[in-house]
Amino acid sequence: MEWVACVGIDWGDKQHACTIQSRQGTKQATTFGSSPEDVHEWVRGLRERFPDGTIVIGVEQGQWSLIYALMAYEFLVLVPINPRASKAYRTSLRLSGASDDPADAALICDFVLKHLDELRVWHPDDVGTRKMRLFCEQRRSLVDQRTALTHRMSAALKEYFPQALQWFGETSTHLRTFLAHWPTLDQARLASIDDLTVVLKASRRRKASAVAKELIEKIRVAVPLTHDTAIIEAHSLYALSMAALIDPLDQQIAQYDRAIAAVWASHPDRKIFSSLPGAGAVLAPRLAVAFGLDRSRYDEAREVQQYSGIAPVIEKSGKQVWIHARWGFPTFLHQTFHEFAANSLPHCEWARAFYEGQRKRGAGHHEAIRLLAFRWIRILFRLWKTGEEYDDNRYVEALKQKHSPIADHLAAA
Repeated sequence: MEWVACVGIDWGDKQHACTIQSRQGTKQATTFGSSPEDVHEWVRGLRERFPDGTIVIGVEQGQWSLIYALMAYEFLVLVPINPRASKAYRTSLRLSGASDDPADAALICDFVLKHLDELRVWHPDDVGTRKMRLFCEQRRSLVDQRTALTHRMSAALKEYFPQALQWFGETSTHLRTFLAHWPTLDQARLASIDDLTVVLKASRRRKASAVAKELIEKIRVAVPLTHDTAIIEAHSLYALSMAALIDPLDQQIAQYDRAIAAVWASHPDRKIFSSLPGAGAVLAPRLAVAFGLDRSRYDEAREVQQYSGIAPVIEKSGKQVWIHARWGFPTFLHQTFHEFAANSLPHCEWARAFYEGQRKRGAGHHEAIRLLAFRWIRILFRLWKTGEEYDDNRYVEALKQKHSPIADHLAAA
């Protein structure tokens, strides 16, 4: 890559430290403010100093506000650095591991210059894909919050009213509707069949009348876990509070679902990823943004497997070999492939056969899912490169031609 200057930036909340090194080797350490005005003014000054040619910018991953501002300039080439890589480089030169903003900026600049041929230049996707990626990540954040609140509500119910969980299930919206009317067993005993029917119908429960009749019998024979009013009143209030927080989260998640669907409807790779078994309206967009539209981003499926943390790490020392799961990876990307692999099980016979085969060999559930995800990524990579839609019959035929044990399992089923 031809470049006229290389800049290492150490991000700061109020101001950023940077080291600028020209092609001739001259260095300058400086700082600039973190406000949008200060960032753009700094870039204009950089262009005035180097009016022609490409300027390489090294900055740690995760500081996306700065990267978003810098990506608007065509003469800047952005090289995001893994924070673990920059920390390891700093530790290798300073055994104390001491961190200092100006010195760290100089180390990032030096790291980029020495490894520029090996580092990956960041090429942003189109607006639609970037928007959908942010939508998907933010939606997942809301889902995680809902899950945490649901667990807390369940934990509270287990302390005084565990029967409610048995009757409705932890994640049921019917449970929250029921608790809003009858948060304790004693209060539930005051409900009539008609009361229960009305409430169940309001929460769109199928066969509400029959369910209400069955439920009233369970309520009548239920035995209180405790009669301690301190426990009952405190935990029932907490359970109601959690339920009240979950309901608006459901509404916001639904709003994100609509926003994702609107962008997904016109996405160029929609047919590819929607053709996958078990992908559905949630995982298909997530898989699409995991790969992006830039077909030159990855040359081999192995790169995706390793970057996502699905591929294991093989360490060798002398005659010893140690294979273990990766510890550092983009969490959302890893979750996407792992969850898709799990979701494919009810919809894809060969995937189910592969999973069951791994379990019989002694693999745990998550290990078997990760191995299946490893296999799926190879398929997804090829579809992404060729633009073809997934054909299950074609893949099964390929397994048969290779005399795969999976094909033998399918034939015996």
